[in-house]
Amino acid sequence: MFAYLDRINVGFAKLQMQDAINLSDAAYGLGAGIFFLGYVIFEIPSNLYMARTGARKTLVRIMVLWGLTSACMMFVSSPGMFYLLRFMLGVFEAGFAPGIIYYLTLWFPARRMAGAMAMLMFAGPIGSIIGAPLSTWLMTHFHQTHGLQGWQWMFMLEGLPCVLLGIITWFYIVDKPEDARWLTDAEKKEIAQSLNQTRQKHSAFRSVLKNPAIYGLSLTYFGLICGIYAMSFWLPTILQSHGIRDTMTIGLLTAIPYVTALIGMIVFAWSSDKFQERRWHVALTALFAGTALLLSNFTASFPIAMLLLTLATGLMWASYTTFWAIPSKIMQGTAAAGGIALINSFGLIGGFVSPTIMGWIKQTTGSLTHGLIFMTVLLFTGAIAILFQKKI
Repeated sequence: MFAYLDRINVGFAKLQMQDAINLSDAAYGLGAGIFFLGYVIFEIPSNLYMARTGARKTLVRIMVLWGLTSACMMFVSSPGMFYLLRFMLGVFEAGFAPGIIYYLTLWFPARRMAGAMAMLMFAGPIGSIIGAPLSTWLMTHFHQTHGLQGWQWMFMLEGLPCVLLGIITWFYIVDKPEDARWLTDAEKKEIAQSLNQTRQKHSAFRSVLKNPAIYGLSLTYFGLICGIYAMSFWLPTILQSHGIRDTMTIGLLTAIPYVTALIGMIVFAWSSDKFQERRWHVALTALFAGTALLLSNFTASFPIAMLLLTLATGLMWASYTTFWAIPSKIMQGTAAAGGIALINSFGLIGGFVSPTIMGWIKQTTGSLTHGLIFMTVLLFTGAIAILFQKKI
């Protein structure tokens, strides 16, 4: 939850810090997206290293370093410093999400992964449901306290808890089922047998690089990420463009789509596991999300636009959750660690492309309309790409 919050809280900070450090819309979009460049560069090495050293050491390192870096965002005083700290945040957080996804493959068989992924991915929408009003409350309540602006307090108070969570992780995470003292020997054996029943032939990372399905999945994930982070980084600005000026109101409204996201994740993960079907669950939710996002651009009514944006956000997260039940069907071992990171790396390039393009279009045209239409095209492309993957 804090990982997602520390990625996207810059969208709320923008409401205050943009004028404070002379940040243009294009510069904001680039800075929001540059996080993902650092993430992508170091993600695969981090995940391969985790496969050797274990989850506990890797997650502690990641959480402590990203928490400190996120808190240091309070010292940003120029666009250049903004770019640097966002890039370093990506470097230090690299491998976190795919590392946990790989970690789950050590505990859950492929047939149960959609439900397990939904439980994990709930953290994203919950991060927004809690984080949106929390971020805007911190920005308004602490503004000018001890000479610091509200956005500076927000970065500090949302970043430092990650350091504490990293320390807690050291004492509570075990690397694999056989190390868990809270499991009986019979339970450990049952988990091992359950995992062995769904193991696939791809056991080495080198074999993953030759598997065309990986690249099709990467394209699908790219489209999903572009849509998700278009909403994550720009929804506060979209609401502001509809005439909503009060910072706290923007925070509360921003939380609404993520309540729908939680419902969509539960429903579609349950359905996907029940019917053991992944491809159409991912494709149809992405297609309907893109349609809702497209239609939101062509209404002057704020309630209708908000409804469509809420629907689009919920369906994108539902598609995203079911998507991550797929890799464990075709990979195991080192291949799973590296393959999941590879898919995530290709996909997270969308995390750079999406806010950067949105920012450039906003500064060029004065509107986010064309940027959201472009995100719709990418969602449609991702949906079509996974429909061609008939063997998954």
